[in-house]
Amino acid sequence: MKMAHVADYKKEIVKKFERLIEEYPVVGAINMENLPTPQLQKMREQLRSKVVILMGKRRLIKIAIENSKEKKKGIEKLEEYLVGMPALLFSKENPFTLAKIIQKNKSSAPAKAGQTAPKDIEVKAGPTSFSPGPIISELGSIGLKTVIENGKIAIKEDTVVVKKGETIDAKTASILTRLGIEPMEIGLDLVAVYEDGEIIVKDVLMIDEKEYLNKIYTAANDAYRLSIGIAYPTKDNIEQLIKNAFIDAKTIALEQNIISDAVINELLAKASAQGNAVKEAAKYEPEATQPVEEKKEEPKAEEKNSEEAPQAEKEKTEDTKEKVKEEQKAEEKKEEAKKEEPKKEVQKEEVQQDKKEKAEVPEPEEKEKEEKPAEEKKQETEEKDNAPKAEEAKKGIKEEQKVEVKEKEEKPPGRIKEMDKKAVEQRVEEIMKAAGRKS
Repeated sequence: MKMAHVADYKKEIVKKFERLIEEYPVVGAINMENLPTPQLQKMREQLRSKVVILMGKRRLIKIAIENSKEKKKGIEKLEEYLVGMPALLFSKENPFTLAKIIQKNKSSAPAKAGQTAPKDIEVKAGPTSFSPGPIISELGSIGLKTVIENGKIAIKEDTVVVKKGETIDAKTASILTRLGIEPMEIGLDLVAVYEDGEIIVKDVLMIDEKEYLNKIYTAANDAYRLSIGIAYPTKDNIEQLIKNAFIDAKTIALEQNIISDAVINELLAKASAQGNAVKEAAKYEPEATQPVEEKKEEPKAEEKNSEEAPQAEKEKTEDTKEKVKEEQKAEEKKEEAKKEEPKKEVQKEEVQQDKKEKAEVPEPEEKEKEEKPAEEKKQETEEKDNAPKAEEAKKGIKEEQKVEVKEKEEKPPGRIKEMDKKAVEQRVEEIMKAAGRKS
C-alpha cells in the first residue's frame, strides 16, 4: 500500500511547532478569526520581545501536539481549545501577565453580520441623534423601547439586544453601527493556556484587578474577625484581644460587684444610684441631725481645788477693785461739794457784813463763834465717815498680799496673773492723803 505524500513545508511547520513547544514553558491557544491583517501586524510588533505567535492549520498543530505529549505531560488537553482560526502563542511570561498584556492591546470594532457576540451586547437608555420617523419601528424590531424627547428619539430603558455566544444578524449589526456601538474586540483572543501540566481557561485568566483586590480585602477581614471570635492570637490581632479581655473582665467585675481599681468609681456610682432609687421609692426624708455634745472630762479633785482657789481670790480682788472705784466716785462728789461751799460762805460773809454795819460791832463776834463749831462738826463727821473706808482699804491690801503669797505657795508661776501691786499701793496712798487733808 502506497503512503500519502506529505509536502516538505508541512513537515517543517510541524517540526517548528514541536521545537517551540519544547522550548517555552507557557503555550497558549488563540483564535485569530475576524482579525484584520494590519491589526495583527501591529500586535506582533508590540509583543515581539515577550511572545512568539505561529499560525498553521488545525491538523498540523494537532500533529505537533501529539508528537510532544511524551516530553510535556498534559499538553494534549490543549487540542480541544483550538477553535476558529487557531494559532499557538509561546512565552516565558506568567500566564496572567500575558493575558493582561493581550487584553490591553485589544481595540473595539463595529459588529458584522454573522459574527458571534463575545459578550452580552447592551444598548443603554438615553437620547439619540435620530429624528422621529421610520427608524422608530426599526429600533422596536430589535426590542428597543423609545420615546420622543425635545424633538429626538430616546431609548427609554437599558436593553440587551444580543446575548453572549449568539450570532449577530444583519439588521441588528446595522442598527448597532448607526447607534455608534462597537461591541466587537479586535485583537488576539486568548482561549486557554498550558503551564506545568495544567490548562488555564480564558475566564480564569481575564481577572478584574479591582474585583480581585476587593476579594482579597474581604478575605483578610473575614480571617481577622474569625481570629478575634475564636481568640486566636496573632501579631495583627493581639492588641484587640487584650482590649476585649479587659472589657470582659470589667463587665464581670461590675456585674458581680468585685472591687478593683478599674471599677471602683463605677461601683460607687452604681451604689449611689441604687440608694437614691430606694430613697425615692420609700419617700424617706432624713431627720435633722443634732450636734453631739462632747463629754468633757471631769477634772480631778486636786485640780478642782486648785482651780476653785484662784477663782475665789479673783472674786475678792474684783470686790476690792469695785470698792476702790466707789470710793473714788464718793471723793469726787465731796470735792465738788467743797468747791460749792466757799461760794456759799462768801455770800454769807457779805450778808453778815451788812448786818454788822447795821448792828455795829457786837453781832459779828457772836456769829463767828457760832460758825466755828459748825465747821468743826463737819470735819469730825467727815473723819468718822472716812475712817472705816480707810480701814477697809488697808484690809483689802492685806488680803491681796495674802492671796499673792498663797498663789506663790500653791500654784506654779504663769497659771494665775499677778495683780499690779504698785497700782493698788498708789491708790491707797492717794486715799490716805485725801483723808489726811480732810482731817
